Amino acid sequence: MSHAMYNKMWRQTQEALNSLLDKESQNVIEPQKNQVFIFQMLATFYIKYVQIFRNLDNVYDQIVHPQKRILIRKILDSVMGRILELKNDMVELELTEFHYFDDILQDLKLAPQQLDIPIPRYFLREKLEAIKGREKMLAQILADSGLDVSDMKTTVKPVPVEEAVKLIQIAERARQGRLRALFMKQIYLQEYRAKQARLLGEQVADAGAAALRIQKNPPPRFDEVSPTILQAEKVDLLRIDMQVKHEERYQDALVTIKNDLRLIEGPDIKENLQDQIRHWFIECRNLTGTFPNYPDVEDGGSAVIFSNKTPEQVIEDILTNQDDEEKNKKKKKNKEKKKPKEKEKKGAKEKPKEEDEEWKMSPSAFLQSLQEGNNLYKDMWMNKDESWNFLQDYDPELIKQEKRKELEAEIRVQVDELMRQELKNLKLAVNKEKELPVREGRKKGKQKGGKGKKGKKGKKDKDLTADRTIESLYKELVEKGLLIQALKVNLSDYIGEYSYLGTTLRHLAIEPMPSLLDVRQLITLYGILPLGSATVHEKAPLVKSLLLVGPSGVGKKMLVHAICTETGANLFNLSSANTAGKYPGKSGLQMMLHVVFKVARQLQPSVVWIEDTEKTFYKKVPNAEKQNEPKRLKKQLPKLLKLLQPDDRILIVGTTQRPFDAELQSFCKVYEKIILVPRPDYASRYVLWKQIIQRKGGTLTKALNISCLAKVTDGFTQGHIVEVVKDVLTERRIRQQFRKPLTAGEFITAITSMSPVYKEEEDCFKDWYDKTPLGKRRALSLTGGGKEKEKEKEKGKGKKKGKKEKKKK
Repeated sequence: MSHAMYNKMWRQTQEALNSLLDKESQNVIEPQKNQVFIFQMLATFYIKYVQIFRNLDNVYDQIVHPQKRILIRKILDSVMGRILELKNDMVELELTEFHYFDDILQDLKLAPQQLDIPIPRYFLREKLEAIKGREKMLAQILADSGLDVSDMKTTVKPVPVEEAVKLIQIAERARQGRLRALFMKQIYLQEYRAKQARLLGEQVADAGAAALRIQKNPPPRFDEVSPTILQAEKVDLLRIDMQVKHEERYQDALVTIKNDLRLIEGPDIKENLQDQIRHWFIECRNLTGTFPNYPDVEDGGSAVIFSNKTPEQVIEDILTNQDDEEKNKKKKKNKEKKKPKEKEKKGAKEKPKEEDEEWKMSPSAFLQSLQEGNNLYKDMWMNKDESWNFLQDYDPELIKQEKRKELEAEIRVQVDELMRQELKNLKLAVNKEKELPVREGRKKGKQKGGKGKKGKKGKKDKDLTADRTIESLYKELVEKGLLIQALKVNLSDYIGEYSYLGTTLRHLAIEPMPSLLDVRQLITLYGILPLGSATVHEKAPLVKSLLLVGPSGVGKKMLVHAICTETGANLFNLSSANTAGKYPGKSGLQMMLHVVFKVARQLQPSVVWIEDTEKTFYKKVPNAEKQNEPKRLKKQLPKLLKLLQPDDRILIVGTTQRPFDAELQSFCKVYEKIILVPRPDYASRYVLWKQIIQRKGGTLTKALNISCLAKVTDGFTQGHIVEVVKDVLTERRIRQQFRKPLTAGEFITAITSMSPVYKEEEDCFKDWYDKTPLGKRRALSLTGGGKEKEKEKEKGKGKKKGKKEKKKK
């Protein structure tokens, strides 16, 4: 039943994709000028692709047919890439990283939650064993070197002796008071029970009888997992196991079916190819009077002539080739005469480009593969009868079709060698011809050209650790504390709510602060999807570096760890505080960066994290930090970014809570994408309080006014909320909840000692962001962009008038 359901879901998703691709092809042809219309179009495409992506991710996770999974994976990766391309187009159009689709979502009858971009489950599932192996190795190295993760986290602040004595005295008095109270309570309860027993005429039950009664009526197990959930988990594991088995069977079948075809059909294929080529020799001699020249191996051999052509078409090609040779000779003579005219034409063509201000969609690297995948689905799977394949195992006929082509290509190479020699013998026997020396010269020329190209590629960075294994370099980085263990945090743990007034505020020319879920989406788009998929990283708009800016406690570090958890990436810590005193000197710095990026490339995906990254770009280094050399990496980072290629799945992530201390120009050169992480708004605070209290064991009742809590705690961050909930919800308080429910006052009392993020501080971050390249461009487009264009036009008109007057004179 489930197979049929997900096959149906796939069919519906493919239909939606097909109609979307048709619309895309129409809009590519029709360029537009109206910016509002363009954004509406891009946003609609983006939202529809996200819906297709969500469905395809479910389909790929559930379907067990190995050949279907290959095609779905290809389409899934292409859809991911297309989403990133559309996002890039929207950023270039609106000049902001955050977009609001409230009106479009209403038209499409979608909830904001349906815009949430999923993280494909195959990112981790397909490399689970490798990740587990790496984690074991990391834990082993940490244990052997005595660097335990828990030891690294805890930092003890020194306390004066007098204060320490006071604390001990207070704690001891409190302990004694608690014991005295407990003792008095026990005496009171004992007396109360005896009094009650005398009144009722019953004997006092001993402790054993009480225990027996409790055992007979055990309390309900609140932590017990529902049988439905256990059953669903079991089915999930069975499905994954079936996917693995079917994939193994499919891989074995690829080899066995090809070997069987080679034995059964191989001789016939060879014979047919030889007959076809001999027929070509004779036809060519009959039509042109000479035997043809055999195509070179580099050009593709006989496949160039016979690829999907009938004998009649081959004869036509022979005749047209003769005509083409004669025409080419005439063209060469006329080329020299036409050269000056072409230059004039180019000059004339340049003018309309300047005048044309119509917006055109940027070329896509994924539309072609999406179209190919869609056509494959139509041809192969859309109307396929699978009544015989209930278990959804591999289809042998499809493998045969694929392997026949491979086998023919392999046999063709052998046949070409034989037929090349046969043609040589024919020429000698019939025409007494010899191979022209020109061809040999041409081949030599090709080889020389090839050598020349190789020589150019020879310029590469020297491998400073060519004699060492990756394992030894990995161990060295762990021992030095540069490669650290990422905390197990999922991106879904970054709790927040959508901004429901974004579009309305922008219509009123008010720039809204991004919501926490907007930030989460950007982390998925710029960090997780490209690191998780090699195809997406190679072809989609490349993001090499990411900067997370925001006040303390908004979850910047958590987002870095979430990127690593969701993609199984290694985490390298190159913060100035962490690199201080390690690999000293210029040569040491070079070695450190070489080792880090060599390991990061070999064990990709990898995240290079620079905490408090403003220190690397200090305007002026404080005296207290001069010993740490915080600016060591400043000159090296731009060079490293240039060396990163599309196939290097490495992301440099910086986090800062004081971007104002950095030199802006060099800072923005290194970080391509800057994400402003705000303090939580009312909606996000409401969700945060609710979910964190429940996660820590609290129960929500009418006595606890969450709305009031969220309103009163304006300015407090996620870090504050987590800390307060931990302090209030002690084990004792959790046990007391049933007789004494939680109230908002308990949390408000605890949070009063903390200092919030004031609006003025948030405005400082907004003002700083307005000075960044994208912030400047947006401000210019909103205010002075139009005026400046008018001035430029007036200047241009003035210059033209001046030129005309000179000509008249």
